[in-house]
Amino acid sequence: MSKVKVAISQDFMLAFSKVPKNAQKKVMEFVTKFRQDPQSPGINYETINDAKDGNYRSVRIDKNYRGIILKPDTGNVFLLLWVDKHDDAYDWARRHKCEINPNTGSLQIFATSTEVISEPAEPEPVAAYESTVEAQQPSVPEPALEVQPEVTKPVQNQYLMALSDEQRLKVGVPTELLPLVQVVRSEEELEQIEDRLPVEAFEALYLLAAGTPWQEIEREYIRQSSDAIDTNDIAAALDRPESQRSFHVVEDELELIEMLEAPLERWRVFLHPSQSRLVNRNWNGPVRVLGGAGTGKTVVAMHRAKWLVKNVLQSKDEKILFTTFTANLATDIEANLKKICSAEEMQRIEVKHIDRWVNEFLKKQKYPSDIVYMDSNRYGSRDSEYKKIWKEALQLSEASLGLPESFYREEWERVILPQRVSTKMEYFKASRTGRGVALSRKQRADIWGVFEEVRARLQRQGLRTFEDATLDAAEILTSSDVYLPYRSVVVDEAQDMGPEALTLIRQLVPEQEDDIFVVGDGHQRIYRRKAVMGKCGIRIVGRSRKLRINYRTTEQTRRFATSVLENIPVDDLDGNDDTSNDYRSLIQGAVPDVQGYKDFSSESAALVEKIKALTESGVASQDICITARTVRIRDQFVEALKREGITSLVLKQQNDNRNVEGVRAATMHRVKGLEFRYVFILGANDGVIPLKYATSSSDDPVEMRQLDLNERALLHVAATRAIKKLYISAHGKPSPYLNLDKADSEVEA
Repeated sequence: MSKVKVAISQDFMLAFSKVPKNAQKKVMEFVTKFRQDPQSPGINYETINDAKDGNYRSVRIDKNYRGIILKPDTGNVFLLLWVDKHDDAYDWARRHKCEINPNTGSLQIFATSTEVISEPAEPEPVAAYESTVEAQQPSVPEPALEVQPEVTKPVQNQYLMALSDEQRLKVGVPTELLPLVQVVRSEEELEQIEDRLPVEAFEALYLLAAGTPWQEIEREYIRQSSDAIDTNDIAAALDRPESQRSFHVVEDELELIEMLEAPLERWRVFLHPSQSRLVNRNWNGPVRVLGGAGTGKTVVAMHRAKWLVKNVLQSKDEKILFTTFTANLATDIEANLKKICSAEEMQRIEVKHIDRWVNEFLKKQKYPSDIVYMDSNRYGSRDSEYKKIWKEALQLSEASLGLPESFYREEWERVILPQRVSTKMEYFKASRTGRGVALSRKQRADIWGVFEEVRARLQRQGLRTFEDATLDAAEILTSSDVYLPYRSVVVDEAQDMGPEALTLIRQLVPEQEDDIFVVGDGHQRIYRRKAVMGKCGIRIVGRSRKLRINYRTTEQTRRFATSVLENIPVDDLDGNDDTSNDYRSLIQGAVPDVQGYKDFSSESAALVEKIKALTESGVASQDICITARTVRIRDQFVEALKREGITSLVLKQQNDNRNVEGVRAATMHRVKGLEFRYVFILGANDGVIPLKYATSSSDDPVEMRQLDLNERALLHVAATRAIKKLYISAHGKPSPYLNLDKADSEVEA
């Protein structure tokens, strides 16, 4: 007999994650033993007489828990399907089938019940902002008002109603479930039967209901091969990408342990077919992957790096550069890459955020200038000199021209630096697309003196802006024979890269097959940098894809986060518009808990009460994160937790080691790239979200819109860190972004 193959279903992983911690150890011991030899005499297979499949077997984990396994009469494939308490495990086996779909070729698990869809349940109450001004005791949080939404009938969905049975079968609906699906008329009714459908069938129908064109559904969900499908060949089915979203064949002991120790992070092995098609192939040039928060863009980027190492790198000196925008994200990405890559593979992947790469490269080239930053002291110790130069240059011109300081700063950052403008004549010719204030030739001549003075003083003092230094690095690469070991570059969070960074990235590798792989989302642009990839030399014509399934948050949290950016124009990183209404979460959950309080003490008391309730119910403290717009507000809530004996861990530059206990605390910028089961966005007050300073720092209407987008994107990003439930609270007047009906009734502090 050929080598035995053991596959674990995603359903098994989800069931395992719900097993109490004290019982998970026994499950892990059994699974390890089972993978080593599923035919061991020590494994007692018990027949389930009324199971949906005659090949289902029950196996004993301990006195309380049983596993459900598909044990073939012949062949060498064993499937771990489910784990649960004794009676519940047997009940699962009675209600679920596991079989190969004759239309898609995928191995499917689905519930066989076709009972009539019930009337929709009343929506869960939505917490509204409190408007009472009655006195509160500091230690007792005042409850928010609750507004019962009006119960309405589901809106009929034209896309679902227009489907033919042939189309339903093509996307993976089992024939016996056609009667169940035929009567579905709305998204709400479709959500009611989600747990009865195979995952790929539900995904396709859900995206169709959201308005995704049938042509895209065909590309992503309908089998293209004309090869015959053997509905008895489980081994062949497991090799198909369509099955690999739900089943994973375990190759070694280390991989199995990692899966079982982090079942909620099953993305490590269960790549969606749409993700696999992006990762596991050769591309004939740069690729751009878009996708909303939680769609797995960074996961795809990491798996792409691993694939490139195994399939593209040839000589032992070649490497993959994996770059992103901030040091924190680079730290988190490197830690996660180590979870999916071997030590040998990691030796060939260099992870550096773009600022660090530029600094280190220019230092090796004996760059004569010190690099300075306007907004943060990331590397340069001479940033204060840069700010002083600006202040003095503005004083020379402010009396005669009368323009606000913000205008000059924006002109410098949006026009002068990206286009390397060094003379007045170059400024006359420079494009000012995207600037809200038009300037005549005379006006450009009048204000040029400020920029000329800044450039002259920087040069005299041996200083160079990061933007200029980045373009200097690109020029060095084009005009000299500097050796770089990179065969490919993978770019994460591309929406935050400016034109200088993307121009440099284009120069890091020659134009060739599999050269650049870029992922990003304009809806998550929390910094003010913006660029058009094509204008930076990264041409993606015909090589653009979009991920549409959110794997992290609940659909309720996704809707809240998306509403923050509703009707706000967002670009697709290449000069065109993007949309946020074409992706969905397949996870249903609670509506975000949005509440307001009279003052800080009331809000912090409510926070303490909720965190204690979560931890007392068994939630690990490291699965909870509190986040705020500013460091000061974050630290205030950290102190409030400390006074009540709740341990916290403030996340700064370090990687988040989940083995260390403590409620996580972070700014909204720092929490980007992370995820937690429970997230609290605190101090969401007017003037804080959006930050008053950030949105009032410009008089240019175009800049003001961009600043507003950045602040909205920041709230959007923070909200989408929540896996299971999102909490948002404020004291005093709430943020206008929350759109609360009671918000205009300000609570006196």
